[in-house]
Amino acid sequence: MDNLNIIKRKAVQIFNEEDLEKKIKSGKKLVIKFGADPSRPDLHIGHSVVLRVLKQFQDMGHDVVFLVGDFTGMIGDPSGKSKTRPALTFEQTRKSAETYVEQASKILDKNKTKIVYNSEWLSKMTFEDVIKLAGKYTVARIMERDDFKNRFENNLPLSMHELLYPLMQGYDSVALHADIEIGGTDQTFNLLVGRELQKDYDQDRQVVMTFPLLVGLDGKEKMSKSLDNYIGISEDPFTKLEKSMKIPDDVLRQYFELATDLPIEEINEIMSGDIREAHFRFAKELLAMYDDVNEFDSLKEKYLNIAKGGIPTEVEEMEVLEDSVNICDLLVAAGFATSRGEAKRMITGNGVKVNGEPVTDITTMVEVVGKPVIQFGKNKFKKVVKA
Repeated sequence: MDNLNIIKRKAVQIFNEEDLEKKIKSGKKLVIKFGADPSRPDLHIGHSVVLRVLKQFQDMGHDVVFLVGDFTGMIGDPSGKSKTRPALTFEQTRKSAETYVEQASKILDKNKTKIVYNSEWLSKMTFEDVIKLAGKYTVARIMERDDFKNRFENNLPLSMHELLYPLMQGYDSVALHADIEIGGTDQTFNLLVGRELQKDYDQDRQVVMTFPLLVGLDGKEKMSKSLDNYIGISEDPFTKLEKSMKIPDDVLRQYFELATDLPIEEINEIMSGDIREAHFRFAKELLAMYDDVNEFDSLKEKYLNIAKGGIPTEVEEMEVLEDSVNICDLLVAAGFATSRGEAKRMITGNGVKVNGEPVTDITTMVEVVGKPVIQFGKNKFKKVVKA
């Protein structure tokens, strides 16, 4: 399956497909635009859906423009929000953007990615320029956005600057002469504003392609760090594997289709087999894409061992000065707890073991003989050694 077919397979909507075919067949090196909101610098595999599409366009020889909304970030994208977002400073947006770009480079070819900031043109606009831009769109059209409409009808605060956000984002496409813009389905309205503004500025209208929002590990809400239902791109390999095993069975196919580039025939074959092995296969694909690790089999063995209640063969050591240490103090020293109070709650919640045996008494003293292993939950281990 070629790159364009994989891209089309993942897309929810294309505005419009005829224009897309025409642009692709023109032989012209196209400008592919993707706008990033710098208020959330930590990337997870939900973000990777569109980033991998960008990589496929790069592989096809087109120019990818990674637009950092440092200026619009000071407003905050109101898409899907029920209240006005707190404003960020210019410095905050730039700092977050640096982290975002660094992580995105795990997917994109950095040498083939042009990074631009919309402050380059938006900060130079005069009030007259803003009025002219606002004159190109009616209030009625702006209020077609569901979130704006709902807030207005329910007497919830809706600030004037938020109404300008779609126009500012749309003007970015004008400034860049974008041929194609991609984004999540929650960005459909904003992306189409750009398409319409280009027409007003006598430019060829960009093709808009929207992609699904990957559901999180809870199987309900979209993947989000704030909901703790995510798999982070920069998380360590074992954590990626462990979280992959937590993906609900009924959405695992979606993860394969959106977060990997495997052909649909291969996905069908994987999903028709043992579901647990399908989870392992997804984890293996994930590690191959982001970590370039070859020790998947050893990580899998470690996971299976821990799942059976075992202790990994390789455990990080921590040194102590005493011959005998209270279990609460050990949990704090290991970084498993931030305080003795939290350590006590972990113990009374039956989450702590020493050498595989549960510890339920907060006064337990651990003898530092034979390098005992303290454990919290299924995947936190520390070996205690005498300094």
